[in-house]
Amino acid sequence: MPPPPPRRRGPGKWKRPRRKVCQFCVDKAKAINYKSAARLRKYLTERGKMVPRRTSGTCSSHQRMLSTAIKRARHMALMIFVAE
Repeated sequence: MPPPPPRRRGPGKWKRPRRKVCQFCVDKAKAINYKSAARLRKYLTERGKMVPRRTSGTCSSHQRMLSTAIKRARHMALMIFVAE
């Protein structure tokens, strides 16, 4: 994936957007537990949809674990499927 385009700050000044860091990599998480619904809720929109990688900043391996954990939490009725 190419780097994001630089943004214009003023006359002749450019600033590159800051790269997002995976929060699970920072915490050195080996696995993501589906029972921690409060932590998983940060990765859902107000409508109940999963937030994509480009928005949340998670790496690909943790995004896959995150989506599985959210689906398991939904199945166990710890989280909602859709908002009303």
